[in-house]
Amino acid sequence: MHIVRRHSTQAREPGKLPLAGIRVLDMTRILAGPYCTMLLGDLGAEIIKVEHPLRGDDTRTWGPPFKTYKNPKNTTQSPSFPGESAYYLSVNRNKKSIAIDMKKESGRRILTELASKCDILVENFVPGKLAKMQLGYNDLRLVNPRLVYASITGYGQTGPYRNKPGYDVIIEAEAGLMHITGEEDGPPVKVGVAVTDIMTGLYTHGAIMAALLARDKTGRGQHIDASLLQTQTSILANIASSYLIGGQEARRWGTRHPSIAPYQVFATLDGSVCIGAGNNTQFASLCNAIGMPNLALDKRFVTNADRVSNRRALIQILEGVLSTRTTCEVLDLLEN
Repeated sequence: MHIVRRHSTQAREPGKLPLAGIRVLDMTRILAGPYCTMLLGDLGAEIIKVEHPLRGDDTRTWGPPFKTYKNPKNTTQSPSFPGESAYYLSVNRNKKSIAIDMKKESGRRILTELASKCDILVENFVPGKLAKMQLGYNDLRLVNPRLVYASITGYGQTGPYRNKPGYDVIIEAEAGLMHITGEEDGPPVKVGVAVTDIMTGLYTHGAIMAALLARDKTGRGQHIDASLLQTQTSILANIASSYLIGGQEARRWGTRHPSIAPYQVFATLDGSVCIGAGNNTQFASLCNAIGMPNLALDKRFVTNADRVSNRRALIQILEGVLSTRTTCEVLDLLEN
């Protein structure tokens, strides 16, 4: 028998990528905006990143670690500065960079001309700031009616908080993510990566793609209003739904799941292992793997609802078994 493996993710020639021929004016910095435009670049769009004429994107200096400059003479940073930060490089691939002073009339003129030749503009300034420079959506749509203009802010274009700057950690706290993250008896905890920023970038990227499709039908662009707060609230998903439907106030569960058991980290003899059994078949397989097939027949644990109701008893049993084996032994049992 001859087996051929085919990959659906093979790199394509630049001109054959989905967004080839699309030009993006990237007026964003830090994370949410650059992440969004990087995704557009990955899909083949030409990204022109606008940066501060002296310091560039603030994240260039967010380190260590740094990637050493190949030619230090070509940078505006101090000669003793080590290089570009890993943070900056992680969200700014596939981009061209240009330094423009927006405070000068000549700089604003260049940006207006660029916008007239671009399909997409993405910015993350405080609402109204670019409009004061005649670079807002209502200004630029006059020179380019087909322009898709995406604004990323902390709290949106309207409302009492519209002028406040938005930071991932603050939004995590305000929108409830930190309230549900951490150990049951511990304090609220920030997620290990800036998930609110990243998800806002993803949401904005999706909205831009939809706006491009709409433009094919109407011939006109539109203004996209994306915010960290709205994004974080929306991705509470089942946690928010449980409150709206069942009146269940969210709380911290550590690595456990409020609606599934077992679904958490367990201590082993020399470390830990994470186990999730999302249905009855998987739970039966787990019981067989650890040498306790009758556990799946125990009336306390027959269905997921039973296991959630009797979570404490179930976890005690599993902890007693798993804590006597090394992590490698447990993994071998589960993988086999």
